[in-house]
Amino acid sequence: MIAKETPEIIALQEVNQTCCKAEVSAGDLVGYCACHDGVVIRIDNHAYNVTAFLREKGLLYYWTWLPMKKGYDIYDEGIALLSRYPILETDVITVSTIDDYNNWKTRKLVGIRTEDTPDEWFFSVHFGWWNDAEESFQTQWENTHAYMKKYGKVWLMGDSNSPAQVRNEGYDMIVSDGWIDSYELAEIKDSGITVGTVIDGWKEKIKQTDGMRIDQIWSNRIVKVKKSEVVFNGHKYPVVSDHYGVLIDYERN
Repeated sequence: MIAKETPEIIALQEVNQTCCKAEVSAGDLVGYCACHDGVVIRIDNHAYNVTAFLREKGLLYYWTWLPMKKGYDIYDEGIALLSRYPILETDVITVSTIDDYNNWKTRKLVGIRTEDTPDEWFFSVHFGWWNDAEESFQTQWENTHAYMKKYGKVWLMGDSNSPAQVRNEGYDMIVSDGWIDSYELAEIKDSGITVGTVIDGWKEKIKQTDGMRIDQIWSNRIVKVKKSEVVFNGHKYPVVSDHYGVLIDYERN
C-alpha cells in the first residue's frame, strides 16, 4: 500500500520491538532520526523493518521512533513517524500524568517537521480513554492542546480513543478547543470507520459495536481536504491490524 500510494507522512502507534532482541548497528539505521537520547533500535523493530522493506522497493523513508512503555511484559512499545523527506527536527511530549516505562498507561507524543514542509508539525498520537479514573483523556488532551500553542501549523494523527459518534466526551472536547477533524473537511469520504469490532482496550467498556471512527487526523486550522479514505479495512487493502488506517489528500496553504 505504501509503495503504491507513497504518502508523504505516516503516523504509527503501538510500534513494537522485542526487549531482548539484538541491537541494530548504527550503519544500518538508514534514514533514522533519533527523537530522544539513548533510544535503542532492535532488529525486529516494526518501523525499522517497514522502512527496510520500502527501500527494497526503491523508496527511501526517513523515520523516528519513540519507545514509551513496556507492552505485554516483552515489548518496547512506542510510536513512530515516517516521512518521504528528510526530518529537520523532532519533538517529544509526555501528556500523561504517569511517566513510568513499566506502566502501560504512560502516554507520549512524538512530532517531526520536514524539509518539504518546514512550517508544519506532524505528531503521532495515542491517547487514553475518557472514563479512566487514573489516566483520563481529559488531562492528556489538555496537556496536548496547551503544548501545541507554541507551533503554527500542526497535525495530530492517530488513535484518539474517542469515537467520533459519542457526544460530550473526547471527540467533542477536541472540537471545542478549535481543532478540526480532516474527515469533516473532506470533499470525498467514506464511512470513516477504523475499528470494526470490539478490540483490546474496549472490551470492558462496550459489548458490541457497528464500528467506531477513533483513528483521526486533526488540524489546528482549516485546510482544503480533497479526500479522506479508510485503508487496510479489507476493502481498500487487506486488514493488517485491529485498527484500520486513514489516508487523506490535502492542499497546502
